[in-house]
Amino acid sequence: MASSSLRKFVYLSIVAALLTISIKLIAYLLTNSVGLLSDALESCVNLIAAVVALIMIRLAEKPPDEQHGFGHNKAEYFSSAIEGGLIVLAAVSIIWSAIPRVIHPKPLENVGAGLLLAVGASLINLVVSIILIKNGKKHNSITLEADGRHLRTDVLTSAGVLIGIALVKLTGWLILDGIVAIGVAINIIWTGYQLVRRSALGLLDTSISKDEMAKINQVFEKYDRQNIEFHSLMTRQSGQRKFIMMHVLMPGKLSIHQGHAIAEKIEEDIRMAFAESQTTVFTHLEPIEDPSSMLDINIDRANK
Repeated sequence: MASSSLRKFVYLSIVAALLTISIKLIAYLLTNSVGLLSDALESCVNLIAAVVALIMIRLAEKPPDEQHGFGHNKAEYFSSAIEGGLIVLAAVSIIWSAIPRVIHPKPLENVGAGLLLAVGASLINLVVSIILIKNGKKHNSITLEADGRHLRTDVLTSAGVLIGIALVKLTGWLILDGIVAIGVAINIIWTGYQLVRRSALGLLDTSISKDEMAKINQVFEKYDRQNIEFHSLMTRQSGQRKFIMMHVLMPGKLSIHQGHAIAEKIEEDIRMAFAESQTTVFTHLEPIEDPSSMLDINIDRANK
């Protein structure tokens, strides 16, 4: 699926953020709960993150140009990193809002109506998060997956806030409103860290997973009986696109035309193994009998 078709999911996230911000602010005004206020603040962060995601997906869908021959796929990692940072920022703002309520607790009002509104907002976020995470994984879009995980974090935050309000109602301990808000904030910092870490790995050209490497090795095994070997296999994931590079060692007696035909078939087999994603394959042909073919196994070519 092209990046442009992923934008509809980001628009869905934007609409969900606008709805939940409105609902949670109304719930806060009804109850005077700092937990619900902090929840509304996180939804504001969700809106900002969704807008950033839309901008980055638009950038990622741009075709390669003279300055960016490999495309703009890595723009998605910037979106994920920003979203992770925003999650941490939201957590800090929640803690900042909750501390005064721990020190100076205040009574809650209209708890029933507030809880009902908060539950409705959480259900909206839960449904949208499931859609975003599912399609993010399906289409290798770290932006969609990050946005979905952010919304799921919002659901967890809301759940914690609702538990805190319910406990205040049951026990009369007003301090629980602030304590639960702080506890939830500390928990969501972990989600932000994971998103930032994954983005950093993507920007560092991290290789594809072991399971995906196994698919490549299965293709290699098909050519063993043709006296064809492989080395210098290197892979990297760039947004939705995989880049796979290798050296193909063939019998020197083959003509250029024959060797090229075999290399084309190898590249096609590997692309078919990753038919569900965008995959670019590069091959470099070398004579298997020539010892110099083994001098460039590593990324830095050995001195002759």
